[in-house]
Amino acid sequence: MAMEKSLVFVMCMLVAAIVAAPMAEAQLGNIIGNLLSLVNIQGIVYCTANGRIGVNGTSTPVFPNALVQLQCGNGNVVSSTTTNGSGLFSILMDPLKLILSTLLQDCKLVVATPLSNCNAGLPSDGSLISPLKLLGNIVSGLLNITNIGPSGFNFFSS
Repeated sequence: MAMEKSLVFVMCMLVAAIVAAPMAEAQLGNIIGNLLSLVNIQGIVYCTANGRIGVNGTSTPVFPNALVQLQCGNGNVVSSTTTNGSGLFSILMDPLKLILSTLLQDCKLVVATPLSNCNAGLPSDGSLISPLKLLGNIVSGLLNITNIGPSGFNFFSS
């Protein structure tokens, strides 16, 4: 009788392990998936009154060496970078630190360097500010990269 009870107990444990394994794998997959993900916030800042490309397209000057900040909530600087010689900036974020929906709804890009630094005829006070928009995802091997960019800079005087 003790042998039958042991056999029943072992069978119950085996069934429980078989049922629990997919749930554990799914939870582990979510953790690993988040660990192998990045959020890339990128764009180009142009040396114009609104930071956007002009009607002339390729002849629009870019804004090199501009400080670009990712600000969330009430202006808290979460990350910052500087544009390169082509006006390009990129901020890599860990998706475990900031939820994507929060990033898109509660954060903005702020060009903190005065526009007069790239063109003396532009304002020396104020900032270029842009909400964020989702550009898409790229899967490269096991790495998932979510690309986000500015939805359009506008000038706000201080």
